[in-house]
Amino acid sequence: MRKTKTHRQSVGAWGEQVAETYLTSRGWQILGKNLRTPYGEIDILARQGDQLVFVEVKTRTSVSFGLPEASINVKKQIHMIHAAEAYLQASPDLGEVSWRIDVIAILGKPGDPLPPAIEVFENALS
Repeated sequence: MRKTKTHRQSVGAWGEQVAETYLTSRGWQILGKNLRTPYGEIDILARQGDQLVFVEVKTRTSVSFGLPEASINVKKQIHMIHAAEAYLQASPDLGEVSWRIDVIAILGKPGDPLPPAIEVFENALS
């Protein structure tokens, strides 16, 4: 039996699709989505030029609880770094590759006639 997505999961999936469309429209190559590691999920794995980019997507439908990027606390940052490192260790075929972690913050909601606000924080954890 298939579980029905919660509202939060639906908004998150929508935000990830918005982020993917945004990245591909700028020439990025999407290598994977929702990749599981022992340290958590990687929302999007992409290539920008010769660099591998682990992308965390944060979506909010309003600023009632703050901006989307505000939810990236220290614990989440550590999980993101460990997830990226675990993925790289499990993928020796990638060889020595330059990589970074970006955060894409999306403010909007599915079905809204206004386009969502998108902000990219490149190399967010450096």
